[in-house]
Amino acid sequence: MARIKGAVTTRRRHKKILKLAKGYWGAKSKLFKTANEQVMKSLRYAYVGRKRRKRDFRRLWITRISAGAKANGMNYSRFMHALKVQGITLNRKMLAEMAVYDKPAFAALVEKAKTV
Repeated sequence: MARIKGAVTTRRRHKKILKLAKGYWGAKSKLFKTANEQVMKSLRYAYVGRKRRKRDFRRLWITRISAGAKANGMNYSRFMHALKVQGITLNRKMLAEMAVYDKPAFAALVEKAKTV
């Protein structure tokens, strides 16, 4: 029975890692060992970054809503509470878009929130 050697499998695995490491600086894109270390680290960063993106956007939306509410004489927490009491179910992303691009509509929302 023929002996199976691992050269083909190893080369395929190395090529896969080196392809992922394309564009990295110096040896990190040329040598398998350093490329493999960097690819593993990069994949960890990418995983964490996908979680962070959600947090970062929520912070941005809250900041924009807060700025818009303050410009109309109300703070963020009272504004959000008033919307909830009024039964207005707009999410933070849409409220932030309104605060930036549709100031009259956002001002109307703030005025409606002030009546509570």
